[in-house]
Amino acid sequence: MAIRSMAERYERPAWVRRLNAMGESVGGRIDGARKMVPIDPDALLAQAVREIGEPQSAFGDPGWRGRFETLARALDASPLHVVGRLLTKQELLRSLRTRLQLGLAVDREPAIERERIEAPVIVTGPARSGTSILFELLSLDPTLRGPVAYEALHPLPPAWGTDARAAWSECEQELWADVQPEFAAIHELRSDLPVECVTLTEPCFCGPHWSMISQAVGVPDPERMFDFHRRMLQVLQHGAPRRNWLLKTPGHLMTLDLLFATYPDAWVVQTHRDPAKTMPSTVSTTAMVQWMRTDEIDLDLLARVIAGAFGFALNSVAERRAKHDLPDRFVDMHFQELLRDPVVTLRAVYERMGRRFGDEHAEAIRRYLAEKPKGKFGVHQYTPEEWGFTAVGLRESLAPYIEHFRVALE
Repeated sequence: MAIRSMAERYERPAWVRRLNAMGESVGGRIDGARKMVPIDPDALLAQAVREIGEPQSAFGDPGWRGRFETLARALDASPLHVVGRLLTKQELLRSLRTRLQLGLAVDREPAIERERIEAPVIVTGPARSGTSILFELLSLDPTLRGPVAYEALHPLPPAWGTDARAAWSECEQELWADVQPEFAAIHELRSDLPVECVTLTEPCFCGPHWSMISQAVGVPDPERMFDFHRRMLQVLQHGAPRRNWLLKTPGHLMTLDLLFATYPDAWVVQTHRDPAKTMPSTVSTTAMVQWMRTDEIDLDLLARVIAGAFGFALNSVAERRAKHDLPDRFVDMHFQELLRDPVVTLRAVYERMGRRFGDEHAEAIRRYLAEKPKGKFGVHQYTPEEWGFTAVGLRESLAPYIEHFRVALE
């Protein structure tokens, strides 16, 4: 059975349809949008240098400029609509400005590059397996520090006047749900919530954000991404009270060797859930992110790519951990256990890591969950069949993962 198109699933808000129609009115749906909102890497770079300045430091990566230019040209050539081009152009320019600001910061304070990132706690696991709520509950621990959205998007405060980074980041964090209101039920974005490493690494121009928003962008470069990731944390940490970093993204499942090469003393909290629930959600979420920017999404291809990448990663991690081929720095957390009793579950996680789980943290978790209404933005509902899968097929293909970690089927 063919997968239903995004246009058959979701109706765009009137203001989005009208802005996109402006592009059609001046040269066609795609060419008109390109005329209205061009994405020119030379113009963006010239503008950023004029406003920010040209650092001596390449922030550890002399090849970043070539990647930026290649990325911007690929996005400009892709079938983005008017609203999608506005979103994407702003992200490129903001990331470019951030990149230059980071280089200037290192020029001024070389000690930044000597900052040690010690024993970060890194959450990873498939989408809809509890990674987001776990991330939020762990961030209540005063001894951990997660990158909050406003500082991930704007890591350095402005040199003038009031620090307006929270207001700046709000436009990006909350606009996604304005472009497609159903997105809020899939993933809540707020300028004061911790964000994934996907957001943190946008200015390296080789991280997963760019391939997530467009099928026209090539495969990320994880080696360069992790180098930038570490340097970003060094900048954010410099001069601040020392706490262990709390980080998260499902994609780390695919890059564990580089993760441990970058952070040898990291603790990886791996979440687990029935793949019949997680795999369709990953496709649904990625498709929604792309739908905000384009009408042209190959859902069949998207489902195959995600199933192949995450399926291989989950089975591979199970096999390698069974053979003790990865560092003994993992903590396993099952979604159903977290639902039943978050405090008991997290107490066990902390015991495994050798960290203190205090009564104040336990109370903060209870209070946070009591004040967080379930489904306040609606419910993200889906079935495997809606996204080109079957529950039986997913469970069969991921049998090594399910069996090794004793994943409960739902």
